[in-house]
Amino acid sequence: MNGFRLALIQLAAGGDKAANMQAARRRVAEAVKFGAKVVALPECFNSPYGTQYFASYAEAIPGESIGTLAELAKENGIYLIGGSIPEKDGDALYNTSTVFNPSGQMIAKHRKVHLFDIDIPGKIKFQESDVLQCGTSLTTFDIGSCKVGIGICYDLRFAEMAQAYASLGCNFIIYPGAFNMTTGPKHWELLLRARAVDNQIYVAGVSSARDESASYVAWGHSTVVGPWGEVIATTEHKEDIVYADIDLANVEEVRTAIPIRKQRQPSLYPIVSLGHK
Repeated sequence: MNGFRLALIQLAAGGDKAANMQAARRRVAEAVKFGAKVVALPECFNSPYGTQYFASYAEAIPGESIGTLAELAKENGIYLIGGSIPEKDGDALYNTSTVFNPSGQMIAKHRKVHLFDIDIPGKIKFQESDVLQCGTSLTTFDIGSCKVGIGICYDLRFAEMAQAYASLGCNFIIYPGAFNMTTGPKHWELLLRARAVDNQIYVAGVSSARDESASYVAWGHSTVVGPWGEVIATTEHKEDIVYADIDLANVEEVRTAIPIRKQRQPSLYPIVSLGHK
């Protein structure tokens, strides 16, 4: 598989988990009717997003929501990137994404590595680390000949993570997310385009839809960016499905035209993170 049709499902999750799962089921079926072979859901698609909700909505993996995602992938014959759900593992909670192949097998599980802890005076303060534990590994999976890396929301801000995925051979990185009304307008598209152009890969961000009545209001604007750094598909803030045709030949075309991967001088700028080489 050198290419595929991707669908990003932008949903607004409410307090009724069963209703959220049913909405996801309907939208996945709709995406398949329009030719999608790879379908992605947003961060916390089965629950409201907020530290006050994580514990009460958390599930073990495998669990009820994971079982439904596996069924959806198998019924529709698709690769399904299950956004994320609050995961309970013993006494620990995580923000976790799961991926399923067309046979309904779970082929990847990614726990959010970088927790969303910010404090913008007069705008927003949020501390995921008050409740969640961070993941400790990168996660890749294969869709035919396309190697895919996955991050969740705040992971998008860390260029080193995307560079690591590119060095592992990824042609595509997907970020289920829910940027807010402060950071979304300023940084969401900018960061998606930066990760794509820096690494000469496809990058997609699948967001929650905006619900003005929610305690946390998402920016929306699910977006797909090509390896030239150009936006190839996007939407506004309401519930929607964004479609894009991913063609791996475009990745090779860009890398041949601008061969930065061969021109780097790593001895001059080794990646240093938090003082550790």
